Amino acid sequence: MAKFHIKKGDKVVVLSGEDKGKEGTVLEMLPKKGKAIVEGINVVKKHKKPSATDPQGGIEEVEAPVYLSKLMLIDPANGEPTRVGRKADENGKLVRYSKKTQEIIK
Repeated sequence: MAKFHIKKGDKVVVLSGEDKGKEGTVLEMLPKKGKAIVEGINVVKKHKKPSATDPQGGIEEVEAPVYLSKLMLIDPANGEPTRVGRKADENGKLVRYSKKTQEIIK
């Protein structure tokens, strides 16, 4: 399985598209598609058919997936967008770090 520069729970900024410049938190990763669902980004209207649990039905707004290449991690240390690198820590385990501040990202 591929390793990605962002994970669930990370704060990201959108680099291109309709939502360019907006920030949000990653709610879900879709690794097989190379996409992520980000809170408040790429919101689409979905028509919901009436059912036993929801007899009214209607139109609801949900977040659609965004390609990972359009997202950049926001550095928790200084709140600015940064590129992400990987290096081994003292235990030999690979960890993500900010290329701007050289700090490890938890």
